Amino acid sequence: MTQTTSAHHQGGTAPPAARFDAVVRAAVGQGLLGEGCPVAGFIDTEGVRASVDALHDAFAATPEVLHTFAAKACSLVPVLRLLADCGMGCEVASPGELRLAVEAGFAASRVVLDSPAKTREEIRLALALGVAVNADSLDELRRIDALRNPGSASVLGLRVNPQVGGGSIGPMSTATDTSKFGVALRDPGAREAIVEAFRKRPWLTRLHTHVGSQGCPLELIADGVARTYELAEEINATLGVRRVTSLDIGGGLPVNFADETVRPGYADYVAALTAAAPGLFSGRYSLVTEFGRSLLAKNGFIGARVEYTKDAGGRRIALTHAGAQTATRTVLMPDAWPLRIGAFGPDGTPKTGPSLAQDIAGPCCFAGDVVAYGRELPELAEDDVVVLYDTGAYYFSTPWAYNSLPRPAVYGFRAVAGPEDGSGHDGPVTFATVRDAQSLDDIAAESGLAHADALIRRDG
Repeated sequence: MTQTTSAHHQGGTAPPAARFDAVVRAAVGQGLLGEGCPVAGFIDTEGVRASVDALHDAFAATPEVLHTFAAKACSLVPVLRLLADCGMGCEVASPGELRLAVEAGFAASRVVLDSPAKTREEIRLALALGVAVNADSLDELRRIDALRNPGSASVLGLRVNPQVGGGSIGPMSTATDTSKFGVALRDPGAREAIVEAFRKRPWLTRLHTHVGSQGCPLELIADGVARTYELAEEINATLGVRRVTSLDIGGGLPVNFADETVRPGYADYVAALTAAAPGLFSGRYSLVTEFGRSLLAKNGFIGARVEYTKDAGGRRIALTHAGAQTATRTVLMPDAWPLRIGAFGPDGTPKTGPSLAQDIAGPCCFAGDVVAYGRELPELAEDDVVVLYDTGAYYFSTPWAYNSLPRPAVYGFRAVAGPEDGSGHDGPVTFATVRDAQSLDDIAAESGLAHADALIRRDG
């Protein structure tokens, strides 16, 4: 199943390449992109709502399911609050993400803490708040034994690694034989140890798994979930009691970065799970999901000013302000994380004219800071704008502080449909600040300015 991400706009569906054209033009016109603010991130709020609706629709027949958003995919409080308003819960994997989830207004009962290296203090706090905790190892269960108050409202689970193999991107595959995550289910004695862990702990009621995300085919993800479902059935049958009552099946729906269509969709995911584990949706277990990238990637973009162009060794290079500091994965792993690029003039209107093979480079001071190589685009010039599509998840929300480059501003937007031509993009565009651009004063303070003399004092 495929769908175009522009389908949620009122007044019809615009050509896919034009989905954000009016937004770029408005951002330039309103001064959000230009010489004084050469790079910024943008989030389509209506697009986010439509993606959440698609997720809920796909699971509509499931008796009990909590959809959580993986906070790491966009750790910005206004975005998290938008998702909470859409009915999402939140999956967190650090003390910082837990704090952001609390500030965003998620109820504790709708927050899940996952991490392979939780400290005792993290566990104490989670149990005190009543958020769900998925232990990543048998040793972590022993910590919880010592720290848990019998009155805690936290749902407690154990993450297992079904060891079903990896996808095409090794670092995004979490169910390989040697993955650092979860209890390795096929290792000698592991299955028996897991059953025994549930036997000893009546408060342990959930199994958790996550096979991976980008680069992982649906069949691989579904296989991992099916093996976890089978383990739950085995635990309950062996213990003679319904000890496992819920399954956290993770997230990881891959995103299509090749064009504008959304594929696979959440309905495809549900179909794959149904085929692999027919009893999963029977209502015997309540379910938790942890999607991130698939909800936001196509609902955001980065806009960046072209500062210079040059030729070197027969190659045309456009030097822009969007590089490794915001598109880190694409720069460091270009084959695994390719991005579509749009070319716009200084006024924010799409560029036309003959195509020219050009490298789109960033501002970081290392030679590999290139987000696209030899990309055929209308010839770029100084003061033009480039757009990096499909970057609503991870890219501008988790910047890299290389060269002390400032974190870019992020804006949410809403495009009102044009009343006459049916394009859905000629009406006014309104923006709301999600995060201010980092100032030079902020950078200095973050870099220890208050302790500037700490290493040169010669007291005594």
